[in-house]
Order: sequence, then C-alpha cells, then structure tokens
Amino acid sequence: MINQEKTISRNIVYRGKILNLRVDKVEFPGGKRATREVIEHEPAVGIIPVTEDREVILVKQYRYAVSGPLLEIPAGIMEKGEEPSDSAIRELQEEIGYAPRQLREIGRFFTSPGFSNEILILFLAQDLFPSRLEQDEDEFIEVVRYPFSMLDSAFLNENIRDGKTFAALSWLIANPLN
Repeated sequence: MINQEKTISRNIVYRGKILNLRVDKVEFPGGKRATREVIEHEPAVGIIPVTEDREVILVKQYRYAVSGPLLEIPAGIMEKGEEPSDSAIRELQEEIGYAPRQLREIGRFFTSPGFSNEILILFLAQDLFPSRLEQDEDEFIEVVRYPFSMLDSAFLNENIRDGKTFAALSWLIANPLN
C-alpha cells in the first residue's frame, strides 16, 4: 500500500518570476512528521521539431544552474491562459524561427516529482515552415540540426544531458517516423 502523506501546514518562503518555493509539514500514517520542500512551477512545453530531411532541430544555450551550455529541444513555460499547442508553436517561432503545419502531443511527464510539481507537455512538430517571433531578451540560442542517424551517438557521447531532451529523443528513437 502506498503511504499517503497528510499536509499539516504550507508556507511559501519565496515567490519568483518562474517558480515559488514552498515548505510543507506533513504527517505519515502512524503519526511521524517530516518537512517537504516543493518547487511550484507553471506547466511547460517541449517540442521535437523534425525536418523533411530527417533532422531534429535542437537549441544550444548556456544554462547558469549547470555552468555551461546544453543541447536541448525547444521548450518553454506556458503563458497564462495559453493552450499547450499554442505555447509549443510560439516557442518554436521564438527559438528556431519555424512553425509546424503538423503538431501532435505525444506525452506529459513530471520533470522532477521528488521536489517539483512542474509538468512538461511534449509535442512532435513536422512539416515546418519559416515563421519567426522575436526571442526573449534573456535568451541567446544557437540552432543545431541533428540528423536522425546521429541520435544514438549523441547519447553515447554525452551531448544530450538535459532530461526533457533525453526523454524526447528516446521517444523519437523508439517511434521512428515514416
């Protein structure tokens, strides 16, 4: 049987632009208590943009928290009132300068459920056409085209270290496109 933790108290100790930090007191069956630190995060989207030439368009950007650049699928936080598919299209236009004629949701997952409620909605984008929106002012992105034939080696060479990208490209490898 899975233990259900009963929330005794909730205290938001930090409110930020993209997340809040909450410290909760919980009680286990049997009466023992513990503290839980929770990151409250808005839903996000991640997109696998696939070209007619069987390439995946990725973005390379510096990530402050890990002190270096990461190769990632285009992704971003959903804006208030925005539908997931609209967020996906907007992020593609901002980050890689394309929009899809075909967009399909392929899954949803929690990014780090041990301490965060962030959910990521994953899309496959195909039949791309040029359509650019201005990038966010704090984003400095290099667009990288990755041939399908090199995806396996991207994992072995540790070029893919971002969790959402690892999950997305693993899905793509397991679900070859016609």
